[in-house]
Amino acid sequence: MSYCDWDKASPLNIQYHNKEWGVPLHDDKGQFEFLMMEVMQCGLNWNMMINKREIFRKAFDGFDYDKIAKYTLKDIERIMKIDGMIKSVRKIEAIINNAKCFQKVRAEFGSFDAYLWGYSDGKTILYDKHAQGYIPVSNGLSLKISKDLKKRGFKFLGPTTVYSHLQACGVINDHDENCQRYQYINTRYPTVCKKRDHEDGVQCFKK
Repeated sequence: MSYCDWDKASPLNIQYHNKEWGVPLHDDKGQFEFLMMEVMQCGLNWNMMINKREIFRKAFDGFDYDKIAKYTLKDIERIMKIDGMIKSVRKIEAIINNAKCFQKVRAEFGSFDAYLWGYSDGKTILYDKHAQGYIPVSNGLSLKISKDLKKRGFKFLGPTTVYSHLQACGVINDHDENCQRYQYINTRYPTVCKKRDHEDGVQCFKK
């Protein structure tokens, strides 16, 4: 079985690849968790995020955005004292801020899920050449969404971070064509093929 470029990853990362990454996600709590893990990752690596996932869940009430939106300075101080937590007040404050913004998106669209998947008409996007290993760090879609999220007050969600989220929650299927997960997703969920879209930082992961 091919693991895309994940074959040398940690067991937790391989499990994440095989069970979650790229599978269309239609749950707002899950969306918020993925987004905020991306926020915590900024400047760091994903392996660390996976290893600290349970710490994050403990710190942020299981990523319950309604509870997080009510956090005060005492909560920030509590989180900073948790063993193994990433000690970044700015990122913790960003997650609290983003929880409030997340609530506003839900109020406007009915759910964050409806907002995000509206950009792809509810279909997983298969970009030309991505299945052959040519993967960007951001593209036109992630830039568009990032700009809109910024206007809505979200923080730490630039186009590269948003692109990673679109991959993780299945809006974009960036599994390798030889990876079993690629066909698993394509045969179970609606997809749409699109040409590459103003891609930046393209790397070829094909072996």
